[in-house]
Amino acid sequence: MFKVLLQFTFPEKTLEEIGDILDDCHSIRDFQTQVIYKSVRNLLLKSSDGFSSSGFDQLDANASYLFVANHRDIVLDTSLLNVALYDHDKVMTASAIGDNLVQKEFLLQLSKLNRNFLVQRNLSPRKLLQRSKELSQYIKELHTSGRSIWIAQREGRTKDGNDRTQQGVLKMLAMAKGKEESLERFFKKLRIVPVSISYEYDPTDILKVPEMVAKLENETYVKTENEDFNHILKGALGFKKRIHIAVQALADDDYKILDQEGAGDNECLGAFAKAIDKKIHQSYKLWPSNYIAYDKLHAVNTYAHKYDKKELRQFERRLARRVNADEPLAVESLLKMYATPVQNALAYE
Repeated sequence: MFKVLLQFTFPEKTLEEIGDILDDCHSIRDFQTQVIYKSVRNLLLKSSDGFSSSGFDQLDANASYLFVANHRDIVLDTSLLNVALYDHDKVMTASAIGDNLVQKEFLLQLSKLNRNFLVQRNLSPRKLLQRSKELSQYIKELHTSGRSIWIAQREGRTKDGNDRTQQGVLKMLAMAKGKEESLERFFKKLRIVPVSISYEYDPTDILKVPEMVAKLENETYVKTENEDFNHILKGALGFKKRIHIAVQALADDDYKILDQEGAGDNECLGAFAKAIDKKIHQSYKLWPSNYIAYDKLHAVNTYAHKYDKKELRQFERRLARRVNADEPLAVESLLKMYATPVQNALAYE
């Protein structure tokens, strides 16, 4: 599988020539910039209509940040952030990844070569608490040493398009706070930067529908064998049309939310999560697919000026190929996936 990745990255080179490139990789950064960067760029050429970014010129090239991001694709989200950081001469990230996503040895080794660190799942409450403390301390030490960090705003990917920061993620991060240190001071030192990534078409959209339908029917969803790996492949190779990633650092007033007089830590963290969400929702790039889905879901023409007839036909054909019109919950779930970011952006207008 590693040979396949390398031959995809360097299609014009022989295995011997590829071996020479690997011989010149003496660090994780070397491997990321000489191999993975080119892999992602090749992938974008073959599976998208372009990748754009915004906000990166506002970041300090010499500073480390904690990027709290919406999460749509298992591998690409963090890969594309690092591509944008590298293109703008900024510090690339160490990234959190669930241990359930690297069950295959190939993926585990590849994740380590990309400076990923594992977030363990399915632990007993006692072990989970201990692991969370260790993870929080590790993130703090990484940041202090000058390394930026990527962490998803919630456990697992957003399936329904409703990007919301889990208070528990912030609570875990705060475990490394000193006893005498305030929440405001601790998080301000981490330099939180909310990240929004949006795909005009999500190649894994149909794969997410069964779980959404199960929730609507109050049923327990059970993953199939190799489901996560299939999502990784589909997300990487499937056509995404256009992609945009936006970063927007928090302002001083956003951190002051953490020091509300008379409010407990949980209340302050809940308000801080909403401040992060606001940045993500406002900077989320809305595509014609989002506006079309909103109009279809609500049976209106509110955003008809945001898309043309060709884009409408493309979306309708995509919808027809992916879900059966006789399965209303499946249709509703797919439309919500694309429409919800529009609804979230409306909340701030």
